[in-house]
Amino acid sequence: MKFEDLKNKKWYNGMVIACSAVVLYVLLTNIVSVWNVIVHILGYFAPLILGCVLAYLVNPLAKWFEARIFKKVKKENIRWSVSAVIAFVTVILLLTFLLGTVIPQLVDSIKTFSGNFDGYVAAFQDLIDRWQLSKYVDVKKLMSSSENMWKTIVVYISDNIDNIVETSADVGKTLVNWVLGLVLSIYLLMAKTSVRQGVARFLKAVFSKKRYTAIRTFIVRCDDILSHYIVYSLIEGILIGVINAIFMSVMGMQYVGMISVVIAVTNLIPTFGPIIGGLIGAFILLLVNPLHALIFIIFTMVLQTLDGYVIKPKLFGNSLGVSGLLILIAIIVGGKMFGVVGILLAIPFAAIIDFVYKDYLLSALEKKKDVTDKEVPEKDKA
Repeated sequence: MKFEDLKNKKWYNGMVIACSAVVLYVLLTNIVSVWNVIVHILGYFAPLILGCVLAYLVNPLAKWFEARIFKKVKKENIRWSVSAVIAFVTVILLLTFLLGTVIPQLVDSIKTFSGNFDGYVAAFQDLIDRWQLSKYVDVKKLMSSSENMWKTIVVYISDNIDNIVETSADVGKTLVNWVLGLVLSIYLLMAKTSVRQGVARFLKAVFSKKRYTAIRTFIVRCDDILSHYIVYSLIEGILIGVINAIFMSVMGMQYVGMISVVIAVTNLIPTFGPIIGGLIGAFILLLVNPLHALIFIIFTMVLQTLDGYVIKPKLFGNSLGVSGLLILIAIIVGGKMFGVVGILLAIPFAAIIDFVYKDYLLSALEKKKDVTDKEVPEKDKA
């Protein structure tokens, strides 16, 4: 029996629906196991996935080099290959410079903080006593002395040496994956034109011309939203961190490197990130100088207001205009499903969901309703 004959049977649609329902039920009842299997399989492709992500992140810079610096090179392949290599070299040198500048300050800040830990505990206790909050806050339970803290760390290490060794092995494996991913990303970005042509050829062979055009439009728009958000979020985070470091240095505050790094990183987290970074920085400064902590909180509020009303609109424009409720839902769901990565990408995913709903789902429903409304009068006339 041919498949076309089978499709014409009266029971065919019911059978497809029943089988689909059974498969969906099995997947939902075993969702954890299914997800673990997917994660395990994806683990084998971790270097390739990392390579694709890194190539995607560096691609805007390579396009800029191609359009601005190497535009006079006549051969397209050579122009793009040189642009891609220079883009990767630029990113690596920039990261090396930033790490070389920030890490020493960060290490010194952590050393100073650890060395003065007992004094900070005493100062915090004095602050609690002065504000008569000792019945609400017990510093001894919140913090131990630096000596007891180190003893606790040593005991923890000795009791969990097997887990530490296993974690170290995982870290080593992750580093190898990153190195392989970096190498693959260079090759992928240099071969972007051929890869894109291959994917386009496959889609044209599988789908009709109209469907292919729709898919291509959808991918281009998603790419525009995602790349625009990632690039300008990184720029924004670095800019906010630099402004914070300059202000703290001018005011003579301590732990400039450590707090500025925290501010820059947490600024990448939508909605709640700046609040978390500001509270962490204020708490650290509170242990050293309460006046500096108050000045820091005021400055952070001013900086985040400036960021929200000036810097963000200048960088992002109106391309990511999404309702706050949808962003909040995307943050919660993304965090539950994909952890930190889901939180960081909540806004572009929310923007993609928003335009898919408005431009595709809602539009299709409205067209269907218009057709139905036109058919109803004709039936009534009959």
